[in-house]
Amino acid sequence: QVQLVESGGGLVQPGGSLRLSCATSNNRFNIKPTAWYRQAPGKERELVARFFGTGGTDYRDSVKGRFTISRDIRAKTLALQMNDLKPEDTAIYYCNAIYRSVNYWGQGTQVTVSS
Repeated sequence: QVQLVESGGGLVQPGGSLRLSCATSNNRFNIKPTAWYRQAPGKERELVARFFGTGGTDYRDSVKGRFTISRDIRAKTLALQMNDLKPEDTAIYYCNAIYRSVNYWGQGTQVTVSS
């Protein structure tokens, strides 16, 4: 079964930047990750950014202008550049792929924004 592996999380001060990456393995069906979600303690998982259609992107309002989603279709990788991070961005960030109506998730990477 395909595995999604996130990396790049860590502890950063407010105003700092991080770049998250998502790679796939055991990916014989050529599954491509297309979205980033996050889940803060005590809260539901929420969509952060995604690709849709033929390359369109969508961001939740609170990250617009600060986060940028990108991908390498051939390498089947996904990235999330996060700038001007705020304490409210603290969460576990998950990479997501959908294939034949099945959601695939990575194990997540912790992002903590704190002074």
